[in-house]
Amino acid sequence: MKGILLHGGHGTRLRPLTHTGPKQLLPIANKPMSQYCVEALKEAGITDIAIVIGGIGSSKVKEYYGTGKKFGLNFTYIEQDYPRGISHAISLCQNFVGNDKFVVFLGDNILRGGIKKYANEFDKSNADASILLCEVDDPSQFGIVEIQNGVIKKIVEKPKNPPSNLAVIGIYFLNSTIFDVIPKLKPSWRNELEITDALELLLEEKREVIVNTVTENWKDTGTPDDIIHANQFILETMVPFFLGEKEDDVLIDGKIMVGKNTVIKSGSKIFGPVILGENCIIESNSQIGPNVSIGNNSKIANCKIKNSIIMSDCVIDCTVSINNSIIALNSKIIANEKDDEKVFLLGEGTKIVF
Repeated sequence: MKGILLHGGHGTRLRPLTHTGPKQLLPIANKPMSQYCVEALKEAGITDIAIVIGGIGSSKVKEYYGTGKKFGLNFTYIEQDYPRGISHAISLCQNFVGNDKFVVFLGDNILRGGIKKYANEFDKSNADASILLCEVDDPSQFGIVEIQNGVIKKIVEKPKNPPSNLAVIGIYFLNSTIFDVIPKLKPSWRNELEITDALELLLEEKREVIVNTVTENWKDTGTPDDIIHANQFILETMVPFFLGEKEDDVLIDGKIMVGKNTVIKSGSKIFGPVILGENCIIESNSQIGPNVSIGNNSKIANCKIKNSIIMSDCVIDCTVSINNSIIALNSKIIANEKDDEKVFLLGEGTKIVF
């Protein structure tokens, strides 16, 4: 079985975080979100992976992932000139796939527990497709499946009147039959070739499509709030480690992960789950957590931070309580006056002084 990782798109709902790079490289618990997809594919025994790139920062994807050697994998890069839909992206990979079965993984999907059992089930089956479903609160924002007596009756993209709350998440197990139906598709109202239309056409042609439900194991990452929730989702599952240093009179409560050469200074308080990257300095009078990720080479002083993501190379020195925030790499917040709780959504390289 081969893998396809979709790493394109504009990430408009996440601006300004995505002004300088693709959203799939935004960190969740100090790791690019798409790396969780790569690791899930590897854990399922899939070593040959095509990465479909396009849009802002495609070069950053190649720079980070390279040939795949450092991950023990083989990567092939395929360019998509513009976001023309998932089905269009899949069609670009026909030569890469050949006659093999394959899995398509949207690079912004966080699935706890991996895909190994679903991959094995599909590999042993005669089905033409297998899709994973999750119950969602707002089905009008997803591709939705209607099931009656265990049989799929309909698949529709972002319906105004959803027939159910079962959303198709961004992981699709397929065989080469999909390349026969994609040329028959017409662009949707979004001017895209929708994967839901391709799956619906498989059903109309009496092809077998099987489903599995992964409720409570999947997180969408379409909005800043989604990313913050996904960060907590991952932090709660991590195994604690402490590779840094802490001075006396440091309060630590709960699960924490601390990278090499990070120093937590006297008088600081850490409430897990929290991950601190390498070469960080947590100054006295700082309070971190719960549900916080801080990237490498960052310095935190005098503030309180909870339910937030602070990326690498940041400096935050302010008597402010920061909550539900995402602060992109190489950003700086300096404040000389005491202030109440604030929420930040800062793009790369932002400087705030007040």
